[in-house]
Amino acid sequence: MNIMKTLPVLCLALLLSNFLSAKEIKVSTTSELIKAVESANAGDRIYLKQGRYAFDATLTIKRDGSALAMISLLDDPTDAGRPLFDFSALPEKSSSNGLLLKASYWHIKGIDVTKAGHNGLKVQGGSHNLIEYCTFSQCRDTGLQLSDGASQNTVLNCDSFENSDSKKENADGFACKMDVGTGNKFVGCRSWNNMDDGWDGYLRGVDSVTTSYENCWAFLNGISKEGVISGGDGNGFKTGGSDDKTLKHNAVYIRCIAAANVADGFDHNSNRGNVTIYHCVAHNNKRNMAFLKDNPLSKLTVKNSIVHGPVGKLFADSIDINHNSWQAGAALKDDDFRSVDVKLLLLPRKVDGSLPDISYLVPIEVSHR
Repeated sequence: MNIMKTLPVLCLALLLSNFLSAKEIKVSTTSELIKAVESANAGDRIYLKQGRYAFDATLTIKRDGSALAMISLLDDPTDAGRPLFDFSALPEKSSSNGLLLKASYWHIKGIDVTKAGHNGLKVQGGSHNLIEYCTFSQCRDTGLQLSDGASQNTVLNCDSFENSDSKKENADGFACKMDVGTGNKFVGCRSWNNMDDGWDGYLRGVDSVTTSYENCWAFLNGISKEGVISGGDGNGFKTGGSDDKTLKHNAVYIRCIAAANVADGFDHNSNRGNVTIYHCVAHNNKRNMAFLKDNPLSKLTVKNSIVHGPVGKLFADSIDINHNSWQAGAALKDDDFRSVDVKLLLLPRKVDGSLPDISYLVPIEVSHR
């Protein structure tokens, strides 16, 4: 037998088998949902009817899909509204996650998650998952967190906001941190009015991981929607950091915005890795960029970016910083831009879940972002 000729046939047979055995399951109650998740197989598509799903325990997902046949948990496209996962019955403690994704190859889309006693959604060790067009709000810790070796996951067009622990100091919007794996990416996500950071990349127990961020907006973190300053750090993007100040969290930011955060827009926090910032914007943060001399980055690259206001600190063992607004010779003014109104970052998303077109910090001569 020629194994090289046989492999494509076997792959096709596996794909066909997954397709033929896959089920479409429509659920409208919490008990139906739990049953569907516990019995899901590769290729299954679980459709959630609009309305409130109340939980008194964590919804844990353990069954894997496959690269050829992901398992999908989706809002019903025939409904005008969205499913709301309400975890308000869970007490505030570290085991009170709302959704706990301990599996790989899931596509979760169109769900609003609120009021979990800890993380709204925790991806714990899972890989190759797609979390799309979901919201995470008013949770007692981070809205969405990846850890425990979670790798190669994509978070697409999600919002995380107003997450607040009782001490108002430790709830982030998103976190790719602690013992997280590598290759995770955030695309088109927004994070605001969280009591700690917009994004937290603090590491513990792992080293030299890489996370990427594209078209992500972090704003108004470290402050409540009522305007009360929290006890948290209040950074937009915390690139890394670690207990012994030696670990490397490599981070790549492309077309990201950090605005009106209580502390730093782009924050160093003792990260020893490489940070790359392309085509990004920082405005109205206490420090727009804060990459410090103490325990410096290995390398900092900043290109084609705009900082409106004082730039901040840009130190690293090696730097590659050029073609940025502050290097053009003239200080920027408000009327150089179509708008400097941070509230534009809160405009509703498009029907497909993508970010709204806004004029915030777009130079006068440039068309809408």
